Amino acid sequence: MGMSELVSTSALVLIGVILLVLLMQYLRLREIWRFVAGCRTATRWAKIREMENRELKRALRAERARVQELKLRLELS
Repeated sequence: MGMSELVSTSALVLIGVILLVLLMQYLRLREIWRFVAGCRTATRWAKIREMENRELKRALRAERARVQELKLRLELS
């Protein structure tokens, strides 16, 4: 094996190592991206539930006020 063959082989091995590292980074980033997408979905559902909760609380307050008003009318009659 001559010097040029040794340099060529070393360069190919180095390229292979670089490709392996890039593949590992790609797989890790894909995993992180899936996690972030899951967090976005969970956040969206949390916001939806929060809005529904607010609406239900508003409706409950209105219903309680209505019941209180009806009780007062019943007492006055």
